Amino acid sequence: MHMTCVKWLAVPAGMFGLFLLWLPISLQAQLILSFAVLGVMFLAMTRPKSATFRLVTFVFAGILAMRYAFWRTTETLPSIYEPLNFIPGLVLYLAEMYCLAMLAISFFMLADPVKRESPEMGDAASLPTVDVFIPSYNEEPELLAGTLAAAKSMLYPKDKLNVYLLDDGGTEAKRNHKDPRISIAAIRRHEQLKALCASLGVHYHARKQNDHAKAGNLNEGLKVSKGELVVVFDADHAPVREFLRETVGFFRKDKKLFLVQTPHYFLNPDPLEKNLQTFARMPSENEMFYSILQRGLDKWNASFFCGSAAVLRRAALVAANGFSGQSITEDCETALALHSKGWHSLYVDKPLIAGLQPETFVSFIGQRARWCQGMLQILILNRPFLAKGLTLAQRICYAGINLFWLFPLSRLAFVFSPLLYIFFSLEIYQANILEFASYAVTYLIGSFAMQSYLYGRVRWPWVSELYEYVQSVLLFGSIVSVIRSPRKPTFNVTAKGQTLDRSMLSPLARPYFLIFFVLLAAALYSGYRFLTEPVATELLTIVAGWNLINLGLAGAALGVVAERRELRRNQRLPVKRHALMKAEGKLSNIIIQDASFGGVSVEFVETAPEIDLENPLEASIQLRRAGQVITFDVVYRSSRDAGAGAVHGFAYKERTPETFLAIAELMYSDQAVLQERITRRQVRRSFFWGTSRFALWSIRETLRALRYSAGLIRESNVKSFADAPIVVKDNNAQISGRATELPPVLTGAQAYG
Repeated sequence: MHMTCVKWLAVPAGMFGLFLLWLPISLQAQLILSFAVLGVMFLAMTRPKSATFRLVTFVFAGILAMRYAFWRTTETLPSIYEPLNFIPGLVLYLAEMYCLAMLAISFFMLADPVKRESPEMGDAASLPTVDVFIPSYNEEPELLAGTLAAAKSMLYPKDKLNVYLLDDGGTEAKRNHKDPRISIAAIRRHEQLKALCASLGVHYHARKQNDHAKAGNLNEGLKVSKGELVVVFDADHAPVREFLRETVGFFRKDKKLFLVQTPHYFLNPDPLEKNLQTFARMPSENEMFYSILQRGLDKWNASFFCGSAAVLRRAALVAANGFSGQSITEDCETALALHSKGWHSLYVDKPLIAGLQPETFVSFIGQRARWCQGMLQILILNRPFLAKGLTLAQRICYAGINLFWLFPLSRLAFVFSPLLYIFFSLEIYQANILEFASYAVTYLIGSFAMQSYLYGRVRWPWVSELYEYVQSVLLFGSIVSVIRSPRKPTFNVTAKGQTLDRSMLSPLARPYFLIFFVLLAAALYSGYRFLTEPVATELLTIVAGWNLINLGLAGAALGVVAERRELRRNQRLPVKRHALMKAEGKLSNIIIQDASFGGVSVEFVETAPEIDLENPLEASIQLRRAGQVITFDVVYRSSRDAGAGAVHGFAYKERTPETFLAIAELMYSDQAVLQERITRRQVRRSFFWGTSRFALWSIRETLRALRYSAGLIRESNVKSFADAPIVVKDNNAQISGRATELPPVLTGAQAYG
């Protein structure tokens, strides 16, 4: 059905919803109405691709939510004359109304998600010139080499493609810093990266000083380049060869288009995925945003710049005075400024880059604190709901995106509210069992059903609540800080590719243990009250159950802050490529099973050569691409049994620029490899399956975290090998894969002998 018909259906559906909102009925009638509404919802959910049935689902879910909100407002609040009950009761009520408001905004944003197909790029002569910006601060050379090689390998006319490394780690100010250690490190980095860029055929640029962080660095890139389109990749975001073919064509169709954004796909697990061991099985956290929300925003011309994996029109950036730098989330702020000036954006839901995300809990929270503070800065300083030039739909979308980051306030209110009744008998939520079942329980069932309906393919049950909880504990302070001083937060670079040589508790684990034991004490005390009080109140039953859910969340969160050992610095990507290996004068057919920045895993098609562990085998691998032969040298490291045959691990003997071009060919030549990994793990799980899985996490991870805290830590069997250095032969510059060690600094008489 066309959207016009859907809009006409919205009018009577909305009127029916308003009628039901104000309809005065008994509790029994409310219970019957709620189950009838749920039945209609479940029936409509059987046709997820129908716009009509999607609207019906939204309307009836809205009816449940509005009936709950009406009852919650008129029947459950404590008396204003009882401040000990009323004040915390009002806080909880406001937290619930915030969630209902965000639910309404999400319904609007997801009314009709867009799925775009990329147009033809056009003939080579008419293609626009493209500048690729890779901003860098303190990333290691090996990370930059992989991204630079992948960017250089993109399919596009070479005379129209320029790649720039914008290095903020080697600025003139840092090279002349008064601290000699900082100065030596910056000079060494500057010279090494200049040599690397020259060998790869890309431009190196370091500005005078680090003004306005990443936004200032990107604006400096605009000054030293002149391409019609600007592509931004983070230092750890390596593009696939088809990136420009999938994005540039859109700019030919719409002259007012300023942005084509693509999703961020990650090769490594975040702390929750790593520590709960769900990576490659459970959809990643960011998939809900990139696979669902950005497509919904695209419907309203509100998909926004995410800082990387995007193509922007230079003319639009110039019209807005470049990338915005008032907040520490320059990406969303830049998109807001350009949308306000009438420019358009769109979103392509296809993974076209492979990057890294924070693996340690400390770096994860640091990244989320920056996102949280930056979005709230935009909310306070830019006021998107009042911004001139935006459509009403864009105002709603931007306000929703920014307001989302207040979730720690509501989440913590839900965690601590039950304790007020359990420990102090404060009645901040006044309801009996029948009322709670008729309004709250049915609303919660509808809410969980809608979560599954909208996000079930990309988010397991209870996982959103866990992600929100682990962030809320430490983001509360970030929210207070930015509200007190909106201009104070500063940009901090997120550490990537970190390793842990032993399993341990995160340095941030203490508050999570404290909250867990408080909730455990509340659970035990509520049980004591049930046993000792003559007549346990119905409210105690509700609150005790609520607290048990919170305890389960807190127990699973202990597993998130109990860091598992991780020695692998280089993430593997399955490639399945045929190649030839030359070893000891013989050629062998091989299948490269997977590749990383450190080496490859190889399966021999015929008989494998003799491998002596005492004298590791050295060989060269020949890889064909478009009639060319790419050759790189490897050395044997390990073997493992893969069922059908042995798989042998080979490390790169040395990593020259040519080696990194070969790595780019192996890892990023086929976008389908990334898409297949996403599709394989995007499987819907039922609420009951997800609940049982979550209960298992709560018990298992609590015990593991307690074992870590007692020092009884299970070590991993992962064996780590040192990576070969990066060698730039033309400049005689050898770049270590790890951070450069500095010589000792001599002072006083030592310096002068």
